[in-house]
Amino acid sequence: MVEIEQAEAQLSELDLLASMFPGENEFTVNDQLALAELKDCVEKRTMEGRSSQVYFTINMNLDLAQEAMVMFSLSCILPFKYPTVLPEITVRSASLSRSRQTQLNTDLTAHLQNYLGDVCILNATEWVREHASDYVDRDTSVSPTKDSTIQPVDLTVTRLWIYSHHIYNKCKRKSILEWAKELSLCGFSMPGKPGVVCVEGLQSACEEFWSRLRKLNWKRILIRHREDIPFDGTTEGMAKQQKFSVFEEKAFSVHGARGNHMDFGQLYQFLNARGCGDVFQMFFGVEGQ
Repeated sequence: MVEIEQAEAQLSELDLLASMFPGENEFTVNDQLALAELKDCVEKRTMEGRSSQVYFTINMNLDLAQEAMVMFSLSCILPFKYPTVLPEITVRSASLSRSRQTQLNTDLTAHLQNYLGDVCILNATEWVREHASDYVDRDTSVSPTKDSTIQPVDLTVTRLWIYSHHIYNKCKRKSILEWAKELSLCGFSMPGKPGVVCVEGLQSACEEFWSRLRKLNWKRILIRHREDIPFDGTTEGMAKQQKFSVFEEKAFSVHGARGNHMDFGQLYQFLNARGCGDVFQMFFGVEGQ
């Protein structure tokens, strides 16, 4: 079965990467639920129950010819059909200007076309090691701007769209609000059946939020969609990439015998007004109205 072979190839490559990057924070699987689903599918020889793509990060400190050690981060998502299709890889570094980062990622994708059909993450890391110095603009990109209030190692705005079978529990709802506030995240939480949570902010803060949330007792919870958007490291640059200005719990014309269903039409209008209408179909499989 092709799907099982693809899943086996992904799992074998993840094991290899873990052995090749054993240091602390060198190799991090950002969605443990997706990894657990992948392992379960390989073990049971069925793709049923797999709903999330594996997402992980590789951090490499590179010595760029008489420069100080420079951190390069590879954010990787493995599509279900990988390695038949290419992985989604985004390389970032505080030493790259936006234009050079874009060019590096374009060139990396072109290089990986040579490996289509084979696992290629390790090849990607080797290519970055070999070519990273060609893209570093030492005159303008080695330090953040003076008005930056964001640490230069976290130059990504992440938006997580989280789906839960239901969100009723008052303690969970309180924790969602408190954690979002603590981690300076924007977005919203929609309780009921199903439950929806969207958080956006610094990548590290979103990942910490998800780490806490998934540890609670859920019937079913998963990241339905993830967005990672680079920004220039300033507060203003971050604000431009965000869809929400605060984090809040939203209710939309509650109905149903138990008062636990929301008006999806109002939810769609809420999302559409913030430029997120396309996410509705990702969540529910139908176009919003």
